[in-house]
Amino acid sequence: MPFTGSDDQIAAIRAFNRFYTRKLGVLDQHLGKSPFSLSEARVLYELAQHDDLAAKEIGNELGLDPGYLSRIVQSFDEKGLITRKPLPADRRQYQLSLTAKGRQSFAKLNLGSQNEVAAMLARLSAEDAARLTQAMATIEAVLEPRQSRPAAVMLRSHRVGDMGWIISRQGAAYAADYNWDISYEALVAEICAQFIRNYDAAREHCWIAEVGGEPVGSVFLVKATDELAKLRLLQVEKKARGLGVGRTLVEQCIQGARERGYRRMTLWTQSILVAARGIYKSAGFKLVATEPHHSFGQDLVGETWEMDL
Repeated sequence: MPFTGSDDQIAAIRAFNRFYTRKLGVLDQHLGKSPFSLSEARVLYELAQHDDLAAKEIGNELGLDPGYLSRIVQSFDEKGLITRKPLPADRRQYQLSLTAKGRQSFAKLNLGSQNEVAAMLARLSAEDAARLTQAMATIEAVLEPRQSRPAAVMLRSHRVGDMGWIISRQGAAYAADYNWDISYEALVAEICAQFIRNYDAAREHCWIAEVGGEPVGSVFLVKATDELAKLRLLQVEKKARGLGVGRTLVEQCIQGARERGYRRMTLWTQSILVAARGIYKSAGFKLVATEPHHSFGQDLVGETWEMDL
């Protein structure tokens, strides 16, 4: 006969569930201060992490009733948050993607959730925060082994040691992928040093993306003028590509610029960085200028992209 747990164990788990949902506000009509219910937020999250998902895939992943999911999709469509097109293999099924407005809504929701959890952790000591996250990791590992679930992407602010990591990984990655020479690493070092020396916490920020507690990406929001923000040094480790890390970092950077009162945003990239260019375009940036140049030991085409906030 399979083990089903004692009455005390069952009661303890149910009590914890009630406590935790109360603690995170999941029982509220809407998640946090957003206009979305918990189920709507979960659908938004899935769409933000993956491009062109079929509605059926989302329903299977989240365990949502097809009728309920259909109403969520219809609501998102009416609000301009998604695009949907019939699947070629089955015209009754739809492929869903977030629009620029949808990505903006997710970024705001994601930031709000992050800030709420940060506020909760701020009331704890460093030791208690570590105990809490370790206990959560234990619960996840026991109930759902890691190999059966996708890795979660977490964003945090920069801290001591991160600039060295960014310089090293940017230099190594671009040398390996595009054969750029050490002058690029020197440029990254200059940007990082300038960011630290002139850091304006009210107008600037650096986000580090982590998966399983390990840094896998980064992006900088820096001040160009009082009205113009600049996105710099987006980077995602090769082992983390396909997890939505780059998109998450860019959306966070855009939302961070809006919250800091900027009116426009700009970035400089290279035409050969196809994946990054795709993220910028889908986030709402527009290519406004190109210029051939010889840098980092290569002949390149630099591109300036901009967007209104």
